[in-house]
Amino acid sequence: MSPAGETGTSSTPPRANAPAHGAITIESTPNSRGASVISENIGVLGARVKKVRPWIQRDIEQVKECKIDPMLQALLQRASSAPETKQPELLQKCLKAVLPVCNGQASTVLVKSSDVETALNEYVHPGAENKFYGPFIRATNIALACLEEIKVDGMRAAVPAVDMICQQNDMPMYQTHQTAKSTRKPDVVILPLNSACAPFQDEKYGKKGGKKDKQKGKQKDNVMDDENDNEKRKKKRKAHMDANAMAKPQNLPWKDVLACIEFKRKTPGRTKGINPPPPSYTVTDYIPTKPEYLPVDHLKAGVPAPGPTQTPATQPASDTTSAVLSSGLIAAKLSQGGSSSKRKATDTLESAAKKSKMNPDDTEDDTDDDLDVTVQTGLYAAEMFASNIGVNYLLNIIVIDDVMWIWYYDRQGIIQCSGINFIQDLPRFIVLLYALQRFKLEDWGRNKDFLPVQVEGKQCHEFKIKDEKFGEVDLLLHTSHDERVTHYGLQGRATNVVPVTSEALAKAYGDFQDGMVAKIFWGEADRTSEPEILKRVEEIAKVHNTVKDHIPELLWHHTFTNPTSAMREALGVPEPTKGSRVLYILVFPKLQPITKVPDKELFDVWYQCILCHLTLWKEGVYHRDVSPGNLMWYWKDGKRIGVLNDYDLSSLAGDSGPRGNERTGTVPFMALDLLTEEGQRGEVKHLYRHDLESFMWCFAWISLRYENGVLLPRRSRPFDKWATLDAVACGEKKYFFQGHMKVPVRSHIDPSLWAFLVGCFLVLKKDADNRYYLRLEEPSDSGADQQPNAEESDPDAFLSKFTCSKGWLALSKPSK
Repeated sequence: MSPAGETGTSSTPPRANAPAHGAITIESTPNSRGASVISENIGVLGARVKKVRPWIQRDIEQVKECKIDPMLQALLQRASSAPETKQPELLQKCLKAVLPVCNGQASTVLVKSSDVETALNEYVHPGAENKFYGPFIRATNIALACLEEIKVDGMRAAVPAVDMICQQNDMPMYQTHQTAKSTRKPDVVILPLNSACAPFQDEKYGKKGGKKDKQKGKQKDNVMDDENDNEKRKKKRKAHMDANAMAKPQNLPWKDVLACIEFKRKTPGRTKGINPPPPSYTVTDYIPTKPEYLPVDHLKAGVPAPGPTQTPATQPASDTTSAVLSSGLIAAKLSQGGSSSKRKATDTLESAAKKSKMNPDDTEDDTDDDLDVTVQTGLYAAEMFASNIGVNYLLNIIVIDDVMWIWYYDRQGIIQCSGINFIQDLPRFIVLLYALQRFKLEDWGRNKDFLPVQVEGKQCHEFKIKDEKFGEVDLLLHTSHDERVTHYGLQGRATNVVPVTSEALAKAYGDFQDGMVAKIFWGEADRTSEPEILKRVEEIAKVHNTVKDHIPELLWHHTFTNPTSAMREALGVPEPTKGSRVLYILVFPKLQPITKVPDKELFDVWYQCILCHLTLWKEGVYHRDVSPGNLMWYWKDGKRIGVLNDYDLSSLAGDSGPRGNERTGTVPFMALDLLTEEGQRGEVKHLYRHDLESFMWCFAWISLRYENGVLLPRRSRPFDKWATLDAVACGEKKYFFQGHMKVPVRSHIDPSLWAFLVGCFLVLKKDADNRYYLRLEEPSDSGADQQPNAEESDPDAFLSKFTCSKGWLALSKPSK
């Protein structure tokens, strides 16, 4: 920011726990979930989708590992005829059952499994990465056609309503996230058959015209028409396999994608291929690949991945060194001896990962340049999560030469399976296909409770459930509405806010002027739930006018019984319940964001929220996530009423110690003490003054980036970078701003608002300085001097330091 004037001092003593200056990389911390910094606030923060990448990377860094056999067993259990009944022998039974497919001894009227070997022999030939796609797709789809006929006791039949098929993509796929658009380009995708066929249908068959009536209980393009018999379906599938499975579809929608498969290969033009398939296959113990897991430690330090160790004699000798090179995990130069349609010879494998064409006029487009393959695939998962509502989990696959790794994503975190050499250990790959082919949509992670429906040509979701109070609650979620707030990320709360209508709730409460919204999110199982906290908040509101009318009205809520820890327990992942999450849906009357308040009324609405927060804190309800997205308002008797919203990260005074695994707060608005390494490790107690400081950062953010409720253009607003930094680096930026306050260039801010801001930050700075010098003068033998906030000050006394300032008093005067 160039100075247009300067207020305050430019030289300040160091704040307590101030981090050293220098380059900061995003570090993994046990109590932090950074994706919510941007991904749940794209609209509020004005951030571009591509700025979420560092947080996706940080989630990847925290990946857990498990062996492939437990994952295959878990997937088979899920696809069995009795998913709730443990059947530990399923994997061995299925490995034996698929051997005829592996050994070319199975066939149908339309395909024969010996063609699987033919495709794999073509796959192992040297060449560019995109030469992998066709042979892999053919081998997969032929195997799936043969597996449909394989019967195993305890396993359900293939699911024709899904009829999964492997489809080449390698084309840009677009999705809008609030105000931003993303562009991704996965190599190969798994789709329902009808979704794979749709882009290739003739226009008269592929387009639907006119308004559509509400259609319940079936998903567009994903369910076969009743009159289509099984043979017609198989012929349709075979026709697509032959004509279009290896063609490039146009504009595939992310909502239809069941899984993404991303390929990486050794330098194009190499002369050495991959070891061919063996003469025959038998059931064998799992042989670890080298590397057994894709490395992620290098992401934390921003350095190349370590090379693999030597392949043991028991493992067929594929070129494992090149496999890791080709994963994009290290920046190896490409060979000068070959060429590729996707690469230039001088590109690194990382920079060549995905280069989609961008519209130069569309500054919000997001592409996958220069990404590690694990982050790249994680971004695909983020798109898949965002495209459907209440998704429970996802699967993606990374393929490097002849080794594949399954990656499992849910809101608790990410699990990577040990690799399968699918050429030498084909039975395990075929068992994976056998399990997936028997998946219903909900087994793929889709939430079966939210039924896709069409209402007047718009995509919506319907949710109905029996309820003790209302008999039955019916929710129609308007998921295509422009005001839907989506989440873009991998782990964490993944909050979605969706306009909703309900006959049952309208009958009980009447119509609301601005309608209702449903808040859908994954809360930590170990935290006191938001409905429980709101119950206590409502009790406080009955006796305190500063809280009455200033809190959200919870109309109805439901907790789903599907903890994310269940999969980790099945896989034997250490500490499976740590950070476990469950899905909640809460319905409220719709509120307006504080960012839409005109400048002259901003202070009044903001101060109402502060007074509500103060009373709740003194009554034992600690909000701990003050941000612009949680400060709302509504009209009452011609006046804007401020509302302190969102209590899903709050806690109660009766809670014993820290609850949950999630560090509370949205980074750009958190207090400086909490944006230190100690604070991010959970070593700094969260006090009232930290939340009040967050209110000050919120006011600065809104008043300097918005003008009368409208977000300013990028060149005219400060602090964009705050939304893209890790906690410690953001703290440094904010610390510098506090000590060098200058009116931003081209600022629209009213002088009275700027004087108010300067006064507030001077109070914060003086208070921090006093605590800093006091600790220097009176060190404690117990080590308390090392903690900048060991004692809670009186909340009223701390707030009065601000309310007595000249700027505050000036804004508090009634407007004439």
